[in-house]
Amino acid sequence: QVQLVESGGGLVQAGDSLRLSCAASGFFFRLNAMAWYRQAPGKQRELVAGITSGGNTNYADSVKGRFTISRDHAKNILYLQMNSLKPEDTAVYYCAGGVVPGAYRYWGQGTQVTVSS
Repeated sequence: QVQLVESGGGLVQAGDSLRLSCAASGFFFRLNAMAWYRQAPGKQRELVAGITSGGNTNYADSVKGRFTISRDHAKNILYLQMNSLKPEDTAVYYCAGGVVPGAYRYWGQGTQVTVSS
């Protein structure tokens, strides 16, 4: 059974940092592209950052230079280090995975990140 379980969300102030984790199981983590998406109230879900099985990364323009996506193949965990957080980063953050980048088959339940001004 495929599972993606996010953790690390919370309530922080603008300028603070958070690290999200996504524990993966039930599929070949190291062979799949992974990504973080987010959805703010009243807005569509958007890609935050992606990472291929080989470690190539891409980021939304709004988070470039502030967020870093990484993966640990030994632990089957995906990370999102978020620095210099802004109120507009407030959203539910989802972990996603799949063989084809952008066509993610597996999704987590999400973790809430709230940034106060």
